[in-house]
Amino acid sequence: MIRPVRRSADVQGQRATTLELFYDLVFVFAITRVSHSLLEHLTWVGVGQSVLVLLAVWWSWNYTTWATNELDAESVPVRLLLMWLMLASLLMAIAIPEAFGERGLLFAAAYLAIQVSRHAFVAFAAADRGTPERERAARILTWFLFAGVFWIAGGLAEGEMRVALWIVALALDYGAPLVFFWLPRRPHLGGRTWQVETGHFAERFGLFVIIALGETIITTGATTAELPLDGPTVLAFCLAFAGTAALWWLYFASIAELAEHALDEESTRTAMARDVYTYGHVLIVASIILAALGDELVIAHPTHHLSTTHLWVAAGGPALYLLSQAALRFRMARTVSVRSLAGVLGCLLVAVAGGHLPAVVVSALLVAILVAVVVADLRDTRGAGKAVRA
Repeated sequence: MIRPVRRSADVQGQRATTLELFYDLVFVFAITRVSHSLLEHLTWVGVGQSVLVLLAVWWSWNYTTWATNELDAESVPVRLLLMWLMLASLLMAIAIPEAFGERGLLFAAAYLAIQVSRHAFVAFAAADRGTPERERAARILTWFLFAGVFWIAGGLAEGEMRVALWIVALALDYGAPLVFFWLPRRPHLGGRTWQVETGHFAERFGLFVIIALGETIITTGATTAELPLDGPTVLAFCLAFAGTAALWWLYFASIAELAEHALDEESTRTAMARDVYTYGHVLIVASIILAALGDELVIAHPTHHLSTTHLWVAAGGPALYLLSQAALRFRMARTVSVRSLAGVLGCLLVAVAGGHLPAVVVSALLVAILVAVVVADLRDTRGAGKAVRA
């Protein structure tokens, strides 16, 4: 019999608990650390390192969300598990700025402790022997232990060897769901092996998007607070806020609803949840971080011309965000979002031609592109609504 730490199968409409929201606070700090680390190392090497760190942070949060989708977060054992994961995640976040320096082993050990302890609990404390729940959790645990060899070896190594070992570890971690955690001489796990509660799942990933957008607001406010409030600075501040609001609108008024509906309508939800949420949403989060960094660069020097690197950062955030939305829409509805792709092209044109423009003008052009996509979305939504009523 399944233990009471698991959520009842007949419970529908489960929403995020206050403890899950409390757990998420650590990732506000983690995202801030990633953003600041990238700002301090705005080179190709720095970008690569920040991507590796972000992928690890995302993977630790993502798997906890999959676990709590089937666990009862109000039970005492699960509460204690989440608090332990919160502590380990905080240690991982502390190590982020020096993950490729003196605190590499701390980062790797904290990450591995999160993944292994969580799925050891799911496999052996939350599932009985011989059940599908134990089989799938044990498979995931096995993959984490195998990848963990490379995580720890990388933490002990230095320089390029650390990077190489961690790339292998991430490849194993990110590749495992694509093969449904295949193991030799074990039965195949299909998409129907996992049961996804749509409302809770969609809400949790939406809340992480809020975390990323919140980091953007914090960055905008903190950067502006340290500067004289002259006309160009205030204008750059307002544009940064408008851009963040447009990102919120594009996600929560369009993609979030479409994703939840697509997941709810899917007969086998596992593959859809994996592709749209597990893989697709990390691109959304990365683009928001990049957009926040661009806003900070513009606010700091609104009347100056951006360097080529800074210009591509400023335009890259909105471009990646729109491209991610187009990719998610294609996966969910098999439709091509012409307006999003046109927006991507517009952002790239700004990056190419904006080197001779003041930073605040570049920001204004990028915000105008985002707002134009929002307006196009609104027109389509209203048109669809009129068609339904007719």
